[in-house]
Amino acid sequence: MKVVIALGSNRGEREIHIQNALEQMASFLTIVRVSSFIETKPVGGPPQGNYINAVAICDCDLDPEELLERLMAIEAILGRVREVVNGPRTIDLDIISIEDLEIRSPNLTLPHPRAHLREFVLRPWLEVEPEAHLVSRGSVKELLQSIMPS
Repeated sequence: MKVVIALGSNRGEREIHIQNALEQMASFLTIVRVSSFIETKPVGGPPQGNYINAVAICDCDLDPEELLERLMAIEAILGRVREVVNGPRTIDLDIISIEDLEIRSPNLTLPHPRAHLREFVLRPWLEVEPEAHLVSRGSVKELLQSIMPS
């Protein structure tokens, strides 16, 4: 199944954290494409430093809940601490979509409920998949255009 995963870091060696996460992910996913790394301002939360963000397109045979567990394990290995909502983090790994699945479980919502509002997801995703489509939301290109200032 095609999986879209957003990666972000705004603590320490941001690019290295993302590279390390990609290396860990490659042990259970086939990474097909990775976007450029982009620097973005934080959205919400307390005052904090800028993020480095990227999107990876992957092939995955895992159950969505198992994929989430493995990604959260990588976050823990790389020093992610969940102390403050939307606070700074060494690494953030979010499942944006898995094929055209729509899931609403206590642990996982797909597609990601705020992806359509986040430039730091849409812009790198569009870079690696120009015809990308977010299930129940539409074209990634059009979604990005709708949130960008004119």
